Amino acid sequence: MAEAAASPAALVEAAPDPAFPFTFDGRTLTALPGQSVAAALWAAGILSWRTTRTQGEPRGAFCGIGACYDCLATVNGRPNQRACLVAARPGDVITTQEATGHADLTP
Repeated sequence: MAEAAASPAALVEAAPDPAFPFTFDGRTLTALPGQSVAAALWAAGILSWRTTRTQGEPRGAFCGIGACYDCLATVNGRPNQRACLVAARPGDVITTQEATGHADLTP
């Protein structure tokens, strides 16, 4: 019988600091210190947190290195944040970004 695969953290004997809470669209989730917003959302099973400007199609992380801009999210009221580059922080309020993310902003 095959042995169960160890997690990557167990393989390197990592001991990350405790997880902390943040919210996504009103739902409380947790992230580990150093995790990007995108990684924390992926870990929670969330794959989409933006809609396209014209068709309203769902988008999430694509390239993972900040080049494609598919992962834009609104973080603490600031639209157009690249979720793959922004570190999650305790108490962050992250929301799905609709279109350009500027609908609620006044000129």
